Amino acid sequence: MRGQRFEVFPRHMGFFPYLWLVYVILPIYNMFKFDSWKMGIGFFLLAVFLFTYRQLYFEVEKRSFMYWLLVQLAVIFILSTWYHPTFMYMGFFSANFIGWYIDDRRFKTAMLIFFLVEAIPLALYAPTLETADLLVLIPFFLIMLLSPLGFRSLSRRQKLEQELAKANEQIRNLIKGEERMRIARDLHDTLGHTLSLITLKSQLVEKLVTKDPMKAQAEAREIQNTSRAALRQVRELVAEMRTATLPEEIRDARMILDSAGIELVCEGNERLEGIPDLAHNILSLCLRESVTNVVKHSKASQCRIRMETLENEWRMIVADNGVGLPNDSPLPAEGSNGLKGMAERLSLIGGTIEARSNQGTIITIRVPIVIKNENRKEEDTHEHPSGDRRGSAHASGRTGFFARF
Repeated sequence: MRGQRFEVFPRHMGFFPYLWLVYVILPIYNMFKFDSWKMGIGFFLLAVFLFTYRQLYFEVEKRSFMYWLLVQLAVIFILSTWYHPTFMYMGFFSANFIGWYIDDRRFKTAMLIFFLVEAIPLALYAPTLETADLLVLIPFFLIMLLSPLGFRSLSRRQKLEQELAKANEQIRNLIKGEERMRIARDLHDTLGHTLSLITLKSQLVEKLVTKDPMKAQAEAREIQNTSRAALRQVRELVAEMRTATLPEEIRDARMILDSAGIELVCEGNERLEGIPDLAHNILSLCLRESVTNVVKHSKASQCRIRMETLENEWRMIVADNGVGLPNDSPLPAEGSNGLKGMAERLSLIGGTIEARSNQGTIITIRVPIVIKNENRKEEDTHEHPSGDRRGSAHASGRTGFFARF
Protein backbone atom coordinates (compact mmCIF):
# COMPACT_ATOMS: atom_id res chain seq x y z
CA MET A 1 0.00 0.00 0.00
CA ARG A 2 1.37 3.39 -0.99
CA GLY A 3 2.50 5.50 1.91
CA GLN A 4 2.66 2.55 4.33
CA ARG A 5 5.91 2.52 6.31
CA PHE A 6 8.02 -0.64 6.07
CA GLU A 7 8.47 -2.59 9.31
CA VAL A 8 10.97 -5.37 9.87
CA PHE A 9 8.76 -6.69 12.67
CA PRO A 10 5.44 -5.41 14.05
CA ARG A 11 6.01 -2.38 16.27
CA HIS A 12 3.71 -3.62 19.00
CA MET A 13 5.99 -6.63 19.53
CA GLY A 14 8.84 -4.36 20.65
CA PHE A 15 12.34 -5.90 20.79
CA PHE A 16 11.06 -9.43 21.41
CA PRO A 17 11.41 -10.67 17.77
CA TYR A 18 14.93 -9.22 17.53
CA LEU A 19 16.12 -11.01 20.67
CA TRP A 20 15.37 -14.40 19.15
CA LEU A 21 17.67 -13.63 16.22
CA VAL A 22 20.66 -14.11 18.53
CA TYR A 23 20.10 -17.88 18.28
CA VAL A 24 20.63 -17.79 14.50
CA ILE A 25 24.32 -17.02 15.03
CA LEU A 26 25.15 -20.66 15.83
CA PRO A 27 23.68 -22.24 12.63
CA ILE A 28 25.35 -19.51 10.56
CA TYR A 29 28.67 -20.32 12.23
CA ASN A 30 28.22 -24.09 11.69
CA MET A 31 27.38 -23.58 8.03
CA PHE A 32 30.97 -22.50 7.30
CA LYS A 33 32.12 -26.08 8.10
CA PHE A 34 30.56 -27.50 4.92
CA ASP A 35 31.70 -27.54 1.28
CA SER A 36 31.18 -24.41 -0.79
CA TRP A 37 28.19 -25.66 -2.80
CA LYS A 38 26.52 -27.21 0.24
CA MET A 39 27.33 -24.10 2.26
CA GLY A 40 25.67 -21.95 -0.43
CA ILE A 41 22.51 -24.02 -0.34
CA GLY A 42 22.61 -23.93 3.47
CA PHE A 43 22.82 -20.14 3.57
CA PHE A 44 19.92 -19.96 1.13
CA LEU A 45 17.86 -22.20 3.42
CA LEU A 46 18.79 -20.01 6.41
CA ALA A 47 17.66 -16.95 4.46
CA VAL A 48 14.33 -18.67 3.73
CA PHE A 49 14.07 -19.56 7.41
CA LEU A 50 14.63 -15.91 8.45
CA PHE A 51 12.05 -14.75 5.92
CA THR A 52 9.44 -17.18 7.29
CA TYR A 53 10.34 -16.03 10.80
CA ARG A 54 9.52 -12.44 9.86
CA GLN A 55 6.35 -13.33 7.94
CA LEU A 56 4.87 -15.38 10.77
CA TYR A 57 4.73 -12.27 12.97
CA PHE A 58 2.61 -10.53 10.33
CA GLU A 59 0.40 -13.51 9.45
CA VAL A 60 -1.04 -14.17 12.92
CA GLU A 61 -4.75 -15.14 12.79
CA LYS A 62 -4.51 -15.51 9.00
CA ARG A 63 -4.90 -18.68 6.97
CA SER A 64 -1.43 -18.20 5.46
CA PHE A 65 0.10 -18.56 8.95
CA MET A 66 0.05 -22.38 8.64
CA TYR A 67 1.71 -22.29 5.18
CA TRP A 68 4.60 -20.15 6.41
CA LEU A 69 4.97 -22.40 9.46
CA LEU A 70 5.14 -25.48 7.22
CA VAL A 71 7.87 -23.85 5.11
CA GLN A 72 9.85 -23.08 8.26
CA LEU A 73 9.49 -26.64 9.55
CA ALA A 74 10.55 -27.96 6.14
CA VAL A 75 13.75 -25.87 6.28
CA ILE A 76 14.50 -27.23 9.77
CA PHE A 77 13.87 -30.78 8.56
CA ILE A 78 16.23 -30.42 5.56
CA LEU A 79 18.99 -28.86 7.67
CA SER A 80 18.62 -31.51 10.40
CA THR A 81 18.64 -34.52 8.02
CA TRP A 82 21.01 -33.36 5.25
CA TYR A 83 23.51 -31.34 7.30
CA HIS A 84 23.63 -32.22 10.99
CA PRO A 85 21.08 -33.06 13.74
CA THR A 86 22.25 -30.09 15.84
CA PHE A 87 20.14 -27.91 13.53
CA MET A 88 17.16 -29.47 15.34
CA TYR A 89 17.41 -26.82 18.04
CA MET A 90 16.10 -24.26 15.53
CA GLY A 91 12.76 -25.88 16.31
CA PHE A 92 12.51 -23.55 19.31
CA PHE A 93 11.55 -20.82 16.84
CA SER A 94 8.69 -22.92 15.47
CA ALA A 95 7.63 -24.01 18.96
CA ASN A 96 6.99 -20.38 19.80
CA PHE A 97 4.71 -19.92 16.78
CA ILE A 98 2.89 -23.22 17.36
CA GLY A 99 2.04 -21.98 20.83
CA TRP A 100 0.10 -19.10 19.24
CA TYR A 101 -2.63 -21.47 18.05
CA ILE A 102 -5.84 -21.07 20.02
CA ASP A 103 -7.82 -23.65 18.03
CA ASP A 104 -7.19 -27.11 19.52
CA ARG A 105 -7.40 -28.97 16.21
CA ARG A 106 -4.81 -26.79 14.48
CA PHE A 107 -2.58 -26.86 17.52
CA LYS A 108 -2.61 -30.68 17.63
CA THR A 109 -1.95 -30.88 13.87
CA ALA A 110 1.00 -28.51 14.14
CA MET A 111 2.32 -30.45 17.15
CA LEU A 112 2.21 -33.74 15.19
CA ILE A 113 4.13 -32.22 12.27
CA PHE A 114 6.59 -30.64 14.68
CA PHE A 115 7.16 -34.01 16.37
CA LEU A 116 7.91 -35.71 13.02
CA VAL A 117 10.27 -32.89 11.93
CA GLU A 118 12.27 -33.26 15.16
CA ALA A 119 11.98 -37.05 15.72
CA ILE A 120 12.95 -38.31 12.23
CA PRO A 121 16.41 -36.64 12.11
CA LEU A 122 17.12 -37.79 15.67
CA ALA A 123 16.14 -41.37 14.79
CA LEU A 124 18.30 -41.32 11.61
CA TYR A 125 21.44 -40.05 13.32
CA ALA A 126 21.02 -41.83 16.68
CA PRO A 127 22.98 -44.99 15.64
CA THR A 128 25.98 -42.91 14.49
CA LEU A 129 26.07 -40.41 17.36
CA GLU A 130 28.17 -40.80 20.47
CA THR A 131 26.55 -41.22 23.86
CA ALA A 132 27.59 -37.72 24.93
CA ASP A 133 25.86 -36.22 21.88
CA LEU A 134 22.69 -38.20 22.57
CA LEU A 135 22.69 -37.05 26.19
CA VAL A 136 22.55 -33.50 24.82
CA LEU A 137 20.15 -34.00 21.91
CA ILE A 138 17.50 -36.13 23.65
CA PRO A 139 16.82 -33.61 26.48
CA PHE A 140 16.70 -30.83 23.89
CA PHE A 141 14.25 -32.94 21.87
CA LEU A 142 11.95 -33.45 24.88
CA ILE A 143 12.15 -29.79 25.91
CA MET A 144 11.26 -28.66 22.38
CA LEU A 145 8.23 -30.95 22.32
CA LEU A 146 6.97 -29.51 25.61
CA SER A 147 7.81 -25.87 24.88
CA PRO A 148 4.77 -25.23 22.59
CA LEU A 149 2.54 -26.06 25.55
CA GLY A 150 4.29 -23.41 27.65
CA PHE A 151 4.22 -20.86 24.85
CA ARG A 152 0.53 -21.60 24.27
CA SER A 153 -0.28 -21.10 27.94
CA LEU A 154 1.57 -17.78 27.94
CA SER A 155 -0.11 -16.72 24.70
CA ARG A 156 -3.55 -17.60 26.07
CA ARG A 157 -2.88 -15.60 29.22
CA GLN A 158 -1.76 -12.57 27.23
CA LYS A 159 -4.80 -12.85 24.98
CA LEU A 160 -7.12 -13.16 27.97
CA GLU A 161 -5.50 -10.12 29.58
CA GLN A 162 -5.97 -8.14 26.37
CA GLU A 163 -9.59 -9.24 26.10
CA LEU A 164 -10.14 -8.40 29.76
CA ALA A 165 -8.61 -4.95 29.27
CA LYS A 166 -10.84 -4.37 26.23
CA ALA A 167 -13.89 -5.61 28.13
CA ASN A 168 -13.10 -3.34 31.08
CA GLU A 169 -12.63 -0.39 28.76
CA GLN A 170 -15.91 -1.18 27.04
CA ILE A 171 -17.64 -1.47 30.41
CA ARG A 172 -16.20 1.88 31.48
CA ASN A 173 -17.40 3.47 28.24
CA LEU A 174 -20.85 1.93 28.68
CA ILE A 175 -21.00 3.16 32.27
CA LYS A 176 -19.97 6.66 31.19
CA GLY A 177 -22.54 6.64 28.40
CA GLU A 178 -25.25 5.35 30.71
CA GLU A 179 -24.30 7.96 33.33
CA ARG A 180 -24.47 10.73 30.71
CA MET A 181 -27.86 9.49 29.59
CA ARG A 182 -29.06 9.33 33.20
CA ILE A 183 -27.84 12.86 33.94
CA ALA A 184 -29.40 14.18 30.73
CA ARG A 185 -32.65 12.40 31.50
CA ASP A 186 -32.72 13.63 35.10
CA LEU A 187 -31.94 17.18 34.05
CA HIS A 188 -34.65 17.05 31.40
CA ASP A 189 -37.20 15.57 33.78
CA THR A 190 -36.18 17.87 36.63
CA LEU A 191 -35.78 21.20 34.88
CA GLY A 192 -37.63 20.89 31.59
CA HIS A 193 -41.11 21.35 32.99
CA THR A 194 -39.99 23.92 35.59
CA LEU A 195 -38.18 26.15 33.08
CA SER A 196 -41.12 25.97 30.69
CA LEU A 197 -43.40 27.03 33.53
CA ILE A 198 -41.11 29.93 34.45
CA THR A 199 -41.05 31.06 30.81
CA LEU A 200 -44.83 31.04 30.54
CA LYS A 201 -45.29 32.87 33.84
CA SER A 202 -42.69 35.52 32.95
CA GLN A 203 -44.54 36.16 29.68
CA LEU A 204 -47.76 36.46 31.68
CA VAL A 205 -46.12 38.94 34.09
CA GLU A 206 -44.97 41.02 31.14
CA LYS A 207 -48.58 41.31 29.93
CA LEU A 208 -50.06 41.94 33.40
CA VAL A 209 -47.54 44.50 34.60
CA THR A 210 -49.56 47.36 33.03
CA LYS A 211 -53.05 45.85 33.16
CA ASP A 212 -53.12 44.28 36.64
CA PRO A 213 -49.99 45.09 38.77
CA MET A 214 -51.25 43.14 41.80
CA LYS A 215 -51.76 40.02 39.73
CA ALA A 216 -48.32 40.55 38.15
CA GLN A 217 -46.73 40.69 41.61
CA ALA A 218 -48.46 37.48 42.61
CA GLU A 219 -47.22 35.75 39.47
CA ALA A 220 -43.69 37.08 40.11
CA ARG A 221 -43.77 35.57 43.61
CA GLU A 222 -44.82 32.25 42.09
CA ILE A 223 -41.86 32.48 39.70
CA GLN A 224 -39.57 32.98 42.72
CA ASN A 225 -41.03 29.94 44.48
CA THR A 226 -40.72 27.87 41.30
CA SER A 227 -37.08 28.90 40.79
CA ARG A 228 -36.31 28.01 44.44
CA ALA A 229 -37.86 24.60 43.92
CA ALA A 230 -35.77 24.15 40.75
CA LEU A 231 -32.62 25.12 42.64
CA ARG A 232 -33.41 22.57 45.34
CA GLN A 233 -33.95 19.90 42.71
CA VAL A 234 -30.61 20.71 41.06
CA ARG A 235 -28.87 20.47 44.45
CA GLU A 236 -30.42 17.09 45.08
CA LEU A 237 -29.39 15.93 41.61
CA VAL A 238 -25.80 17.10 42.16
CA ALA A 239 -25.77 15.39 45.56
CA GLU A 240 -26.52 12.06 43.88
CA MET A 241 -23.48 12.52 41.63
CA ARG A 242 -21.00 13.29 44.42
CA THR A 243 -17.53 11.85 43.80
CA ALA A 244 -15.64 12.77 46.98
CA THR A 245 -16.07 11.72 50.61
CA LEU A 246 -14.29 12.93 53.73
CA PRO A 247 -12.88 9.51 54.77
CA GLU A 248 -11.43 9.06 51.26
CA GLU A 249 -9.97 12.58 51.24
CA ILE A 250 -8.42 12.10 54.69
CA ARG A 251 -6.85 8.86 53.52
CA ASP A 252 -5.44 10.59 50.44
CA ALA A 253 -4.32 13.55 52.57
CA ARG A 254 -2.37 11.21 54.85
CA MET A 255 -0.52 9.75 51.87
CA ILE A 256 0.29 13.20 50.42
CA LEU A 257 1.41 14.65 53.75
CA ASP A 258 3.52 11.58 54.57
CA SER A 259 5.31 11.92 51.24
CA ALA A 260 6.00 15.59 52.09
CA GLY A 261 7.32 14.71 55.56
CA ILE A 262 4.35 16.31 57.37
CA GLU A 263 2.68 14.55 60.28
CA LEU A 264 -1.12 14.33 60.11
CA VAL A 265 -3.27 14.37 63.25
CA CYS A 266 -7.02 13.81 62.85
CA GLU A 267 -9.60 14.59 65.53
CA GLY A 268 -13.35 14.23 65.65
CA ASN A 269 -15.76 12.14 63.60
CA GLU A 270 -14.71 12.34 59.97
CA ARG A 271 -18.08 11.09 58.75
CA LEU A 272 -20.06 14.04 60.21
CA GLU A 273 -23.25 12.10 60.89
CA GLY A 274 -26.36 13.50 59.24
CA ILE A 275 -24.58 15.82 56.80
CA PRO A 276 -26.28 16.02 53.36
CA ASP A 277 -24.46 14.52 50.40
CA LEU A 278 -23.95 17.86 48.67
CA ALA A 279 -22.39 19.43 51.78
CA HIS A 280 -20.30 16.29 52.27
CA ASN A 281 -18.98 16.57 48.73
CA ILE A 282 -18.16 20.28 49.03
CA LEU A 283 -16.38 19.81 52.38
CA SER A 284 -14.34 16.99 50.84
CA LEU A 285 -13.22 19.24 47.98
CA CYS A 286 -12.36 22.03 50.44
CA LEU A 287 -10.30 19.59 52.51
CA ARG A 288 -8.40 18.54 49.41
CA GLU A 289 -7.60 22.17 48.54
CA SER A 290 -6.57 22.97 52.13
CA VAL A 291 -4.18 20.03 52.34
CA THR A 292 -2.69 20.99 48.98
CA ASN A 293 -2.00 24.49 50.33
CA VAL A 294 -0.32 23.02 53.43
CA VAL A 295 2.01 20.92 51.29
CA LYS A 296 2.82 23.73 48.84
CA HIS A 297 3.13 26.79 51.05
CA SER A 298 3.22 26.09 54.79
CA LYS A 299 6.72 24.57 55.32
CA ALA A 300 5.07 22.84 58.28
CA SER A 301 6.02 19.69 60.13
CA GLN A 302 2.51 18.93 61.38
CA CYS A 303 -1.03 19.32 60.08
CA ARG A 304 -4.18 18.89 62.15
CA ILE A 305 -7.65 18.18 60.81
CA ARG A 306 -10.62 18.41 63.14
CA MET A 307 -14.26 17.61 62.38
CA GLU A 308 -17.00 18.88 64.67
CA THR A 309 -20.78 18.56 64.71
CA LEU A 310 -22.25 21.36 66.84
CA GLU A 311 -25.85 22.19 67.65
CA ASN A 312 -26.31 24.45 64.67
CA GLU A 313 -23.40 23.80 62.30
CA TRP A 314 -20.79 21.40 61.00
CA ARG A 315 -17.25 22.67 61.31
CA MET A 316 -13.99 21.53 59.68
CA ILE A 317 -10.66 23.01 60.82
CA VAL A 318 -7.35 22.49 58.99
CA ALA A 319 -4.35 23.92 60.87
CA ASP A 320 -0.58 23.68 60.47
CA ASN A 321 2.46 24.85 62.42
CA GLY A 322 4.16 26.38 59.41
CA VAL A 323 5.12 29.92 58.40
CA GLY A 324 1.58 31.27 58.68
CA LEU A 325 -0.03 34.02 56.63
CA PRO A 326 1.77 37.19 55.43
CA ASN A 327 2.23 39.75 58.25
CA ASP A 328 0.41 37.33 60.61
CA SER A 329 -2.90 38.89 59.57
CA PRO A 330 -6.23 37.38 58.56
CA LEU A 331 -6.54 36.55 54.90
CA PRO A 332 -9.93 37.03 53.26
CA ALA A 333 -11.22 34.39 50.91
CA GLU A 334 -10.87 36.77 47.97
CA GLY A 335 -7.11 37.01 48.52
CA SER A 336 -6.33 33.55 47.18
CA ASN A 337 -7.63 31.65 44.18
CA GLY A 338 -7.79 28.45 46.24
CA LEU A 339 -9.68 30.11 49.10
CA LYS A 340 -11.88 31.97 46.65
CA GLY A 341 -12.81 28.70 44.96
CA MET A 342 -13.63 27.14 48.34
CA ALA A 343 -15.72 30.16 49.31
CA GLU A 344 -17.67 29.90 46.05
CA ARG A 345 -18.39 26.24 46.63
CA LEU A 346 -19.41 26.83 50.23
CA SER A 347 -21.77 29.65 49.23
CA LEU A 348 -23.93 27.04 47.50
CA ILE A 349 -24.76 25.52 50.89
CA GLY A 350 -24.60 28.70 52.99
CA GLY A 351 -21.15 27.84 54.35
CA THR A 352 -18.30 30.21 55.21
CA ILE A 353 -14.51 30.01 55.33
CA GLU A 354 -12.01 31.91 57.44
CA ALA A 355 -8.20 31.86 57.15
CA ARG A 356 -5.96 33.31 59.88
CA SER A 357 -2.57 32.87 61.55
CA ASN A 358 -1.86 31.46 64.99
CA GLN A 359 1.65 29.96 65.02
CA GLY A 360 0.79 28.67 61.58
CA THR A 361 -2.22 28.85 59.29
CA ILE A 362 -5.72 27.97 60.46
CA ILE A 363 -8.54 27.35 57.98
CA THR A 364 -11.99 27.21 59.57
CA ILE A 365 -14.94 26.08 57.47
CA ARG A 366 -18.51 26.27 58.77
CA VAL A 367 -21.66 24.83 57.23
CA PRO A 368 -25.01 25.56 58.91
CA ILE A 369 -27.16 22.60 59.84
CA VAL A 370 -30.45 22.81 57.96
CA ILE A 371 -33.42 20.70 58.99
CA LYS A 372 -35.00 19.47 55.79
CA ASN A 373 -38.68 20.29 55.70
CA GLU A 374 -40.78 20.74 52.64
CA ASN A 375 -42.75 23.52 54.36
CA ARG A 376 -39.59 25.41 55.28
CA LYS A 377 -37.70 27.59 52.85
CA GLU A 378 -34.36 25.86 52.75
CA GLU A 379 -32.75 28.41 50.46
CA ASP A 380 -33.52 31.30 52.83
CA THR A 381 -31.83 29.46 55.67
CA HIS A 382 -28.74 28.80 53.50
CA GLU A 383 -28.53 32.33 52.18
CA HIS A 384 -29.18 34.09 55.53
CA PRO A 385 -27.59 32.06 58.36
CA SER A 386 -27.85 33.61 61.79
CA GLY A 387 -25.05 36.01 62.58
CA ASP A 388 -25.16 35.16 66.28
CA ARG A 389 -24.85 31.49 65.49
CA ARG A 390 -21.73 32.03 63.39
CA GLY A 391 -20.21 34.24 66.05
CA SER A 392 -20.60 31.65 68.79
CA ALA A 393 -19.13 28.94 66.57
CA HIS A 394 -16.25 31.20 65.67
CA ALA A 395 -15.53 31.85 69.31
CA SER A 396 -15.58 28.18 70.24
CA GLY A 397 -13.26 27.40 67.33
CA ARG A 398 -10.44 29.42 68.90
CA THR A 399 -10.20 27.55 72.17
CA GLY A 400 -8.48 24.30 73.07
CA PHE A 401 -7.69 22.94 69.63
CA PHE A 402 -5.19 25.60 68.61
CA ALA A 403 -3.57 26.11 72.00
CA ARG A 404 -0.91 23.56 71.05
CA PHE A 405 0.36 25.56 68.05
